[in-house]
Amino acid sequence: MDLKEKLLSSFMAFEERVDVHSELHDVRTSAIKNFEDKGFPTKKDEAWKYTSLNAILKNDYTVFPKKDTEIEFNQVKKYFLHEVDTYKLVFVDGVFSSYLSSTTHEGIDVCLMSSALTKPKYKMVIDTYFNKIANKDDSLTSLNTAFAIEGAYINIPKSKVADKPIEIMYFSTGNESALMVQPRNLIVVGENSHVQIIERHQSLTENPVLTNSVTEIFAQKRAIVDYYKIQNDTLEANLIDNTYVSQKQESHVSVHTFSFGGNITRNNLNFYHFGERLTSTLNGITIIGEKQHVDHFTLVQHSTPNCESFQDYKGIYSDRSTGVFNGKIYVEKEAQKTNAFQKSNNILLGNKSTINAKPQLEIFADDVKCSHGCTVGQLDETALFYMQARGIPKKEAKALLMYAFSNVVIDNIKIPELKQRITKIIATKLGVKMGFDL
Repeated sequence: MDLKEKLLSSFMAFEERVDVHSELHDVRTSAIKNFEDKGFPTKKDEAWKYTSLNAILKNDYTVFPKKDTEIEFNQVKKYFLHEVDTYKLVFVDGVFSSYLSSTTHEGIDVCLMSSALTKPKYKMVIDTYFNKIANKDDSLTSLNTAFAIEGAYINIPKSKVADKPIEIMYFSTGNESALMVQPRNLIVVGENSHVQIIERHQSLTENPVLTNSVTEIFAQKRAIVDYYKIQNDTLEANLIDNTYVSQKQESHVSVHTFSFGGNITRNNLNFYHFGERLTSTLNGITIIGEKQHVDHFTLVQHSTPNCESFQDYKGIYSDRSTGVFNGKIYVEKEAQKTNAFQKSNNILLGNKSTINAKPQLEIFADDVKCSHGCTVGQLDETALFYMQARGIPKKEAKALLMYAFSNVVIDNIKIPELKQRITKIIATKLGVKMGFDL
């Protein structure tokens, strides 16, 4: 039995054991039917032209863990942003860990998706937002919707500022020989509200893991959302991340993606505009080696006038690693006075590393300022020689040049402790000590 058949046969059993109202039953049934019709994406699909899932789909994944697993805080402390106090939503093999988590309902809701989906007091929010911005035609999003039961539920009411950052952590213990998890996150940020969120998926062993994650973010008028994705997993971990963002008037949403590890990582990031004078920011740093593969697929759909979007993705690839950047800016006829900027800069450190870049603009308005650009090259030999001539060893000189290359994205991190953490991860990936703190 292949993975698709296993998932389809598991669906009825899954629905029998979850307590959901009839509307969600219809949503799930429609979603699993779409997945059944389309199956897993292949390289024949234009959006997946450079990324194949065939190798990772051959594993015999456990869809539902056989038992709950407990882990101690000291086993995973290094993955948390423990330098600063945070709310924490922690999941172990797809199951919520109350021991490691710190939730709240005081002024804001930082709790579980399973509670929101099943308890009557959350029904209005679920009916209004759940599965409303996610792409219902995408087969992997549909697969997640069909099995959606657990993940993060964050609701920041009108005129509230989350008093500390929120960490969403997914750990895989390796108790199963191979595990598939499908977390579903719903984040609603009310008018004039502000939140900072950090998301991480981390495997604790070398057993294969396939994560098919979906996150829906709704930013109301003048809301501010800073979202940070840290992807620094093991070589046996595979992540398909679908994030959908809905923005209203004058909101500011920034999604920063740091891809440093994992086997195959696919980031689908989609922004949709539903109001004027809003700003969307998409930043990313990718530093990978060996046979790692990272694919960034972005869409910003400008539907309203006087809006801005900024995309800046940096990639450093060594060994046999492969990078993909497929970015699309779509400007509808009504979206006059749009200011859209997109840039993908890449450095190849070896003769066998690869980058496939496809920046796209589709513009149907005539009063806009839109630009895109892509560069692929190697380190500047002149700059390298200049630094060596002033006593900087070649290895450190290369690392400093690569750090400077990605520094524009790092400067946009608004949590100082996270900025320092990312800097240290980059230094480790580059194999040097920077000799300074940020």
